[in-house]
Amino acid sequence: MRSGLVTGLILVIMAIGGCGSSEDGDGDLATQVPPSPTATVSTPQEPILGSGGAYVEGVGEKQELMPPPVHVDLNDNPNDDLVAYNSVPPTSGNHWSTPVRCGFYIQPVPDELVVHNMEHSNIVVSYNLTSQDEFDALVAVYEDLPEIWRDHFTVVRPYEEIGDGQVALSTWGVLDRMDGVDGERILRFFEHYVGRLGPEGGISCRGTQVSMPGG
Repeated sequence: MRSGLVTGLILVIMAIGGCGSSEDGDGDLATQVPPSPTATVSTPQEPILGSGGAYVEGVGEKQELMPPPVHVDLNDNPNDDLVAYNSVPPTSGNHWSTPVRCGFYIQPVPDELVVHNMEHSNIVVSYNLTSQDEFDALVAVYEDLPEIWRDHFTVVRPYEEIGDGQVALSTWGVLDRMDGVDGERILRFFEHYVGRLGPEGGISCRGTQVSMPGG
């Protein structure tokens, strides 16, 4: 199943250099939910990123970290570029050399991209929602996040590997899976972990070049 998610993405990524590019570039590939018309662009500031620097008991479940991560080089066979992870969805491990741009996606985003985001202390929200009401509720929670969290440290993506009607929150070494959309629980996860966990913490995904089709 997963190999099918990457076929259309390989040529995009192979044309892009390594991690850390600041070129934004919108165009046909951009799929982010638009911010409020009154929103202004913010620059990440350390003092307001999360309330702690490590796992907080009762806020998600701590996961065993995989060996120190390395970049998986893309080649002509997408199946060779996939990584086996120790949790669903993953919270650590090897990954592709470029993360995905922040945003709310309506088409799948490969694990190998978002694990790189988590290495940068981003939070990934994976959803497999079965009703329009649940989807709309998740969009509302996303739009209500503080702008600096939403626009610099958040990736939301559909994910069929979790159960129907479920949402999973993941950051480096921490996972929380829930039935339905619990806005308070999602906010609590962000309050403790956004911009905090990961071996390369506090790196915004706003300017990442790679995006996924889905709008």
